[in-house]
Amino acid sequence: MAYDPENVFAKILRGEIPCDKVYEDEHALAFNDIAPQTPTHVLVVPKGAYVSSDDFAEKASDAEIAGFFRAVGQVARDLGLVEPGYRFLSNHGAHAHQEVMHFHIHIFAGTDLGRMVKPREKQG
Repeated sequence: MAYDPENVFAKILRGEIPCDKVYEDEHALAFNDIAPQTPTHVLVVPKGAYVSSDDFAEKASDAEIAGFFRAVGQVARDLGLVEPGYRFLSNHGAHAHQEVMHFHIHIFAGTDLGRMVKPREKQG
């Protein structure tokens, strides 16, 4: 899938759409989700044009990858999430319900997040 420079995160990165910024450096921008699913719900977006986690892993430079994941950790520390804990999640593709085709990570915190994934019930 080709990267669409008109996706909402590209527009936020260019300053065409405002965001509630939490953190920014040369590799990443982090901002509060407009429809939070937990008390803390932050999106961390790399500044490069990457469609998905796979695209990012394949094409980003070592500096971009390291800088991006350091930004995720810095956001968690800045928000005081290391204790009691947080979850980060990245959806990839249709089966994972990726809504914006620009790689990003969700940071969820502020409540008991439960088990990672509930086991699928067997069909009779």
